[in-house]
Amino acid sequence: MYRKMLLSTLLVCSFSALSNIVVIVNPANESSISAEEIVRIYTGRSNAFNAVNLAESAPLRAQFDEKGVGRSSAQLKAHWSKLVFTGKGTPPAELASEEAVLDFVANNPQAIGYVGADKVTSAVKVVHTIN
Repeated sequence: MYRKMLLSTLLVCSFSALSNIVVIVNPANESSISAEEIVRIYTGRSNAFNAVNLAESAPLRAQFDEKGVGRSSAQLKAHWSKLVFTGKGTPPAELASEEAVLDFVANNPQAIGYVGADKVTSAVKVVHTIN
C-alpha cells in the first residue's frame, strides 16, 4: 500500500515538473509575440512590454531561462548585472508566485510574464507555449 502511494505521488510530481510553460499577456493586448521577441524582452533588448519574472528560487524560472530565453539562470544573472552596472538596463521585476504573475499581467495592459500551462486563467491571454 505504502509503495503504491509513493509511486503515484512520484508520478504526479514528475508530470507536473514536465508541464509546458506559457507566456502570457493582458487580454487587451493585441500584439503577437515571437520566440525571438521573448528573448529580446527578457534580455533587455526590447522594452515593448513590462516584463515580470518568477523569483530566482522558483523551479519554473530556471526552466523558462533555459527553454524560453536560451540561457542558464547564471548566464542571465551575469548579463543583467552587467546591464545594471553600466546603466543600460533594469531586469524584469521578480514576483513570488505564479499567482502573483497572473494577477500582475491581468491588471497591466503592457505586462508580459510566464506561468505553468496548468495555471492559466481567463484573466490572461497565452501568446506563446514553451515545451
